[in-house]
Amino acid sequence: MRKLLATLLLLGSGLGAAQAQLPPLAGTCTNIGAITVPGAEKQDAICLADLSTRYLVAVNRTDASDWGALHSQQTRNPSGAVPGIQIDGYFPDTSTSNGYFGWFHDAQFVIRLPDHWNGKLVITGAPGVRRQYANDYLLSDWFVARGYAYASTDKGNTGTNFQNDGVAPGDAIAEWHRRVTELTLAAKDVVRQRYGRPPAYTYMTGLSNGGYLTRYALENHPELYDGGVDWEGVLWRPEGPNLFTSLPAALRNYLAYKAGNGDAYEAIIAAGFAPGSEFLWDHHYGVYWDLTQRTYREEMDPSYDGALNAGIPFCASGVPYCDADYDYAGRPQEVKDAVAKIALTGRIGKPMITLHGTLDALLPIATNSDPYAQLVKKAGRGQWHRYYVVEAGNHVDQLYDVFPGRLRPISPCYRAAFMALEQWVESKGQRQPPPDKLIPRYGPDLANACPL
Repeated sequence: MRKLLATLLLLGSGLGAAQAQLPPLAGTCTNIGAITVPGAEKQDAICLADLSTRYLVAVNRTDASDWGALHSQQTRNPSGAVPGIQIDGYFPDTSTSNGYFGWFHDAQFVIRLPDHWNGKLVITGAPGVRRQYANDYLLSDWFVARGYAYASTDKGNTGTNFQNDGVAPGDAIAEWHRRVTELTLAAKDVVRQRYGRPPAYTYMTGLSNGGYLTRYALENHPELYDGGVDWEGVLWRPEGPNLFTSLPAALRNYLAYKAGNGDAYEAIIAAGFAPGSEFLWDHHYGVYWDLTQRTYREEMDPSYDGALNAGIPFCASGVPYCDADYDYAGRPQEVKDAVAKIALTGRIGKPMITLHGTLDALLPIATNSDPYAQLVKKAGRGQWHRYYVVEAGNHVDQLYDVFPGRLRPISPCYRAAFMALEQWVESKGQRQPPPDKLIPRYGPDLANACPL
């Protein structure tokens, strides 16, 4: 584990080449002084020579610690400078988990407005409990290079204590919905101010929790968007499946499995984890499973561990209040009610494409996207949905650099899917994307090419 973590840290730090040959001049930035972000408590606009991460790192307008561990080092973004305006700021909020710029104020956002605009806008929310810059390398670089206006939110609370925001169970996650809607409305108006007309098309997209927010947005506010791409979104259902029907079993059985217990292995598989993903379990046990279970359980069910906040890290089964022994089905109805507050229904109102990897070892495909695709069909919205299963895709592309012979990065498949969504939407349905399919693991450049 120590060797693996050290390798990941080294891989995430390779920024030197990306910072070379920075453009020397700012963009034209028409109307920068007249742009006001509606509802923002603070905004700070700057005219930049390049809106891509290679430049933003140098001028302190992104945070590589927010995105450096999410992509493969082999992933290539478009070259060439993208001049334009970046607006950083925040909406009114009472929580203070996001310390970027020394603001210590949540509901932070970033909006990027390239000089050469394609007439479209893309909205996203941070994956996990990261900040507004988390999608900069994987998403923003690609979108602004293609002429998109881009806006991202920290979702209103960040970090490993996000669950302390709000008053009632589920409040912190419910705030994410409001923050995405707030940013969407504001960004549309900012685009109108900058370019003299509103966006012709607005898309919602995101990874992990951002994928969940894409699903939620297209279910609950389809009037604001023209479509979306959901990259391995989380599924919350009060009756299950959800995180609490898979993670406790993994935590409870992992050490016994590692010691050779066959029943423990079968219990992890029965919880939804894919056969063949075992080589990823050690990393996920040490980095993701325990922390995710404890913090999200505290958000939905704070009474489980009494006065403790997010339980006991890496506790053994049998220890009082241990999350390895968490039994969601046996918890009181108010816990299910908290989950119902943020639950998905499948009733999307605009076209959406979902991608999920077969070897996702944090949000197993069997408990997150397979059942969500069925929900969409049961809701009678199947004509608006495509579901692409990426063979050997994991939740985080970065692990491809550690296991290049076993995994496939999802980012090139995501980009291909987004272009298919554009054709679908902008042709008024005349250019349909491929039907639901498995995308096999083959090709000469898995990190950058993925034909649908």
